[in-house]
Amino acid sequence: MREFDVVIIGAGTAGLSARKQVAKKTDNYLVVDDGPLGTTCARVGCMPSKVLIQAANDYYRKHKLKQMGILGGENLLVDTRQVMKHVRSLRDRFTRGVLGGMPSWQDKFLAKRAKFVDANILDLQGEKVKAKNIIIATGSRPIIPKTWLEFKDYLIDTNDFFELENLPQSMAVIGMGVIGSELGQALSRLGVKVVGVTVGKAIGGLTDPDIQDYVAQKLSQEMPLHFNGAELVGVSENGLLRIKADDKIYEVEKALVAMGRRPNVDNLGLENLKLEMDTKGVPAINFNTLNVKGYDHIYLPGDVNADRPILHEAADEGNIAGFNAVNEGQCFQRRTSLGITFMDPNIAFVGQTWAQLKEQKIEFESGEVTFEGQGRSIVKLKEQGLLRVYADKRTGRLLGAEMQAPDGEHLAHLLAWSISLKLTVFEALKMPFYHPVVEEGLRTALRDLACKVGECPAEELLRCQDPPIR
Repeated sequence: MREFDVVIIGAGTAGLSARKQVAKKTDNYLVVDDGPLGTTCARVGCMPSKVLIQAANDYYRKHKLKQMGILGGENLLVDTRQVMKHVRSLRDRFTRGVLGGMPSWQDKFLAKRAKFVDANILDLQGEKVKAKNIIIATGSRPIIPKTWLEFKDYLIDTNDFFELENLPQSMAVIGMGVIGSELGQALSRLGVKVVGVTVGKAIGGLTDPDIQDYVAQKLSQEMPLHFNGAELVGVSENGLLRIKADDKIYEVEKALVAMGRRPNVDNLGLENLKLEMDTKGVPAINFNTLNVKGYDHIYLPGDVNADRPILHEAADEGNIAGFNAVNEGQCFQRRTSLGITFMDPNIAFVGQTWAQLKEQKIEFESGEVTFEGQGRSIVKLKEQGLLRVYADKRTGRLLGAEMQAPDGEHLAHLLAWSISLKLTVFEALKMPFYHPVVEEGLRTALRDLACKVGECPAEELLRCQDPPIR
């Protein structure tokens, strides 16, 4: 039986990040993955979706051109077959970039499925190996309810979406979380007749009720939306899928099922270990060390732990797991939570969300700004958005934010850095803001917040330490 210092199950973002850390200390390791390779983000997630979104938003911009004196925009046409070809072309480029580094460690890779025999022994489809440390980085897969499988010929999940040669004329998007809302809006802007169906108004992951209502109202102007779930009721005489949402029946060519992703913890033989499972049905872990509770030598980084299924978080977790697998275990502080939905305008949440603050019963105040009437937003013809920033009611320390905003991806980063630096709202207001920029909207929200957690600041400039020059 071959013995290894570390066996990494999964060659996605978390697994590859872990491998780099492990390789710094030992060459006695093995990476096992039965494919497909290339990471979820590059193959079927954040990268190809952004290519589609870019094409959709560029085409949709034609509706604003005449207002700016640019004529002929109404004659623009979109070839959705060429759009999808373009998406796959860049998708393949991204995956080549991921796979390009593998030849240097190809002798450490095995294209097989791994299954636990016990806490240290793995069955690799007939070959048993022993490992001092094991990193489970098997990722996740889309969820489709089993009761819907009778209509499987009409259903598309997010793993298969980008393989479409052409876009259908009509589509239901079931699930309006991050992926569903991004793709749903992009499809609508490319001319597909879209209906969005979800449960509740947490579009793009929003939890703040005021922003939920605002975004739902605005997005409803682009496509019909329903917030009480969907029922698949059959196939019409002309071969279309019939979907019931509230009291309406829609007939569509296809349905994109974007109801979340399931961690790949089944078929790993975990039943052969005595594991403590969490409420999501995955092994309980210490999120600052990534080791499985009760097993200090087994680690669970990335989407498979169902905590923060985002690429930069998976990379961080892979680094933590890989480091701890070959070093004396360390506790690592996690970065400020940051999530962005690349709709137009962007949706984002930073730090602690409204729902998390309420759940923890933290006393907080909210500062608010609307981007309707905000200077730079007017110039860009993108007057849409609502931002709310949260701070501790007693100290003014920034805690989190939720938003829909033009260039919200950048505002979210500024707020994430401010929260990471433990700034108060008063300290944040002493930072420079140029004119005219969208960031001035953030300053308006901070000023509103400052007045609620203390006195409205009379001045925002830092005072000099040296005596003034007379």
